[in-house]
Amino acid sequence: MKKLLLASLLSGLVIQSYGQTQIEFEEYTLDNGLHVILHEDHSTPIVAVTVLYHVGSKNEKPGRTGFAHFFEHLMFEGSKNIERGEFMKIVQSNGGELNANTTHDRTFYYEVLPSNQLELGLWLESERMLHATVDIEGVETQREVVKEEKRLRIDNQPYMSFMQNMFSKAYKVHPYKNIPIGSMEDLNAAEIGDFADFYNTFYVPNNATLSIAGDIDPDRAKELIEKYFGSIPKGTKDIPQPDVNEPPLGGEVVDTVYDNIQLPAIFIGYRMPPQGTKDAYALDMLTTLLSDGQSSRMYKSLVDDEQLALFVQAFPFALEQGGLFVTLGIANMGVDLASFRTGIDKQVARVRDELITEREYQKVLNKLENDFIASNSGVAGIAENLANYHVYFSDANLINTEIEKYREVTREDLQQAARKYLVNNNRVLLYYLPQNQ
Repeated sequence: MKKLLLASLLSGLVIQSYGQTQIEFEEYTLDNGLHVILHEDHSTPIVAVTVLYHVGSKNEKPGRTGFAHFFEHLMFEGSKNIERGEFMKIVQSNGGELNANTTHDRTFYYEVLPSNQLELGLWLESERMLHATVDIEGVETQREVVKEEKRLRIDNQPYMSFMQNMFSKAYKVHPYKNIPIGSMEDLNAAEIGDFADFYNTFYVPNNATLSIAGDIDPDRAKELIEKYFGSIPKGTKDIPQPDVNEPPLGGEVVDTVYDNIQLPAIFIGYRMPPQGTKDAYALDMLTTLLSDGQSSRMYKSLVDDEQLALFVQAFPFALEQGGLFVTLGIANMGVDLASFRTGIDKQVARVRDELITEREYQKVLNKLENDFIASNSGVAGIAENLANYHVYFSDANLINTEIEKYREVTREDLQQAARKYLVNNNRVLLYYLPQNQ
């Protein structure tokens, strides 16, 4: 076992100035490239066993979109030692819960189990990594599952096609133009060899982070990790990550979408820089200013005062190599969409044209600090955040220090970021109208 960063074991429980107990952890890397992060917490007798694979929809080949999300489902089919359909039953019958999710950048699996079932969780994840069942029966089964998920969550949900419509127009070259659900045509056209190649490329220890948090004995956990993961061979294929320079948008992109909805809506997406950059932190703070809570600028102006909107929101869709700053709103009955768009644009223009007040700035920081602490309030969240910080930033200790990145952003930085990114020639504007119009 090759220990790289064992010295990152943090000393003592220190209460930071923003009120969070410092999170102790240690990390190391096995000879096969699997990165391991351990956080010991005896407050409750549970343990979170998580594995993050650094593969999302941005890693897919042209013509084979949807693979990362598809594998999120396929990896529950079973393995050489787990009967088909038994993965979930094993966890649930032992008092645990499990799930997985896929983004543009990663695929994440977790089990939360009684702490005396740590070995079970490690065995299950090692089975998934070493010899998951990738055969035609499982592929055909999960094809239908994914199709039904798309029908339920996107096709038959009002407004939910906005992600595909927006990303496909905001990105023309970078694979961020495809959202994780992918293309059903691509999945139907894929053959079993395509799925096997994807598994052998990405589901390997040197493309994975095993993050464990909870009621553990670290020495015993290391023994079990070596037992179940130490002999898994390192992947032999190159692990592709996109190296694409997306050209400027070149002007505002406007489109109209007719959807199965009752009330018209507006969706606006501004291209933003990669997560972890100073401007990305600034834009995150601006979404909090604009729409977080009933006292936020957009809510007070568009919902309360002018009564243009039934609902408004702004949020950062921050990604590893870019992303979108999204503002959206559902119009009130009878409201003209041009007037509604003007109302939204006025609020965005304010952050470009004026410094926010000191009071607003402090309110935004307070909200972000509360959210930061809340995200680390449970072992599952801690395990996931540790893995994210390691994979995206090579610095798991951001789980303790990232809030300082926000504190370093000044009011002037907020205005500069708005002037740089929140401009019309850097955005996609979608009008959503009822089909009968």
